[in-house]
Amino acid sequence: MVTDPYSRLPLAQYVRLFESAADDLAEPNLGIKLGLKIRPADIGPMGVLFSLSPTVRVGFERLSTYVKALQGGTQSTLFEVGEDLVWSYRIADAALWPRRQDAEYTLVANCQLVRSCFAQDWRPVEVHFEHAEEGDAALLQRVFRAPVLFRQSGNRFVMRRDDASRIHRTEDRGLTTILEHHIADLIGQEYAEETIAEQVLALIGLYLGQKPITVETLARDLRMSSRNLQRRLAEENTSLRDLLTQHRQQMAQVYLSQKGARISEVASALGYSDETAFWRAFRRWTGVEPSAFRRDAQRDADGTAGEADPD
Repeated sequence: MVTDPYSRLPLAQYVRLFESAADDLAEPNLGIKLGLKIRPADIGPMGVLFSLSPTVRVGFERLSTYVKALQGGTQSTLFEVGEDLVWSYRIADAALWPRRQDAEYTLVANCQLVRSCFAQDWRPVEVHFEHAEEGDAALLQRVFRAPVLFRQSGNRFVMRRDDASRIHRTEDRGLTTILEHHIADLIGQEYAEETIAEQVLALIGLYLGQKPITVETLARDLRMSSRNLQRRLAEENTSLRDLLTQHRQQMAQVYLSQKGARISEVASALGYSDETAFWRAFRRWTGVEPSAFRRDAQRDADGTAGEADPD
């Protein structure tokens, strides 16, 4: 399948293949090294559309809109935080773990796309990864030329809004419109429309820890009224509170299963104001304390008696 450029590889199979290849080749930085080789044409019409964009901001807006043309089961968005812009990317299914190679490949590749299409000296303000620090963190910092933070709530670029809005070229709207229609057709052929609950869960995963998660904020981003959003969620037998809890519970278990996970870091990544609030919520969800869950998960993972708690 991987020798055919037109074949579609199931996401779970792709993620496992990427991680297995890194292990089999004894190359922990495989995703980084492949990302450094990316060119716009390597990702087809989406890469060409990105390269024709007048600004970095428009390029990432288009990437967020049409990401499913490149990879299904993923979520991406661009939003403002103060004077900065944040581009966030993640795989929706928390069960697909580990997925470090995909995350590092994706962010390195997009960094290379910006440099090849806009400015060779481009650098983000910060780079975030949801996984723990592994491989060569110093290499990542050299690639991005920016601070790299691990164990965050998502994979992100933080960039200056003014820099991202600088015009680099005059856009050929006729050509970009054709490309946008073509990419939209490709997506429409493969993917059914998401439910409102699925759309809200996607935004929760992308915004958590960076942007307020409120009915008003999500309704505005989904281009509907707050009342309509609440009504639509109720019709699907759920609510924003239920979906936020669902996401936090799922990701808490993923994060606590990682080697060296600190409860304080998990609480912060999930948007809790302090460790105590997270401790109480996790105990309510599971009936066990976070530290006990972490010991059991890591004992199951490595088949040992477990390590001493890092907290």
